[in-house]
Amino acid sequence: METHALSHHVIRRHPERAVPDEASAILAAGMVAHVGFCEDGQPFVIPMSYHYDPQRPDRLYLHGARESRLLQVLASGAPVSVAVTLVDGLVYSRTAFNHSMNYRSVVCFGRANVIEDEAEQRTIFEAMTERYFPGRRAGVDYQPATAQQLAATLLVEIVIEEWSAKARRGGPRGPYDTDPTAPGTAGIVPLKE
Repeated sequence: METHALSHHVIRRHPERAVPDEASAILAAGMVAHVGFCEDGQPFVIPMSYHYDPQRPDRLYLHGARESRLLQVLASGAPVSVAVTLVDGLVYSRTAFNHSMNYRSVVCFGRANVIEDEAEQRTIFEAMTERYFPGRRAGVDYQPATAQQLAATLLVEIVIEEWSAKARRGGPRGPYDTDPTAPGTAGIVPLKE
């Protein structure tokens, strides 16, 4: 399987938060991808589970019913945008304007190809199950998909052409947040393990 070099999309707002070297790790850790596409001039964003393997950093996989509007549009070769965000903490400040969130995120741009080969489908679906449920094995912990179930499912491989990764870390940065005599409170509510 061939991979290609990924280009990095320029981050305009807070460019100091760019973390291009973390993009693959963020995609590997994420659970929900928000998939953006347009149909007949109408934009849509749909949350979906997905598969990502850091060994193939330029590929991301989505699946669902063959009748799915999203998958039908992607199967046509239309451009797609995929966003994955990990929320690490809520940041509260002594000033309303400076409340924030610590996060890591990736936005990918690309186009999809349909995966029709049954053996390749099985390999990807089993890897996705392992990613979401580590240790579960087909034929031991669950019954593998039947040929009929695979035929009813559309699997697309998004070839990532460009991506950007961004992160915010640290505490509150308001003008009074380091002053213990100022009114109010400041700190972080951590959300990651």
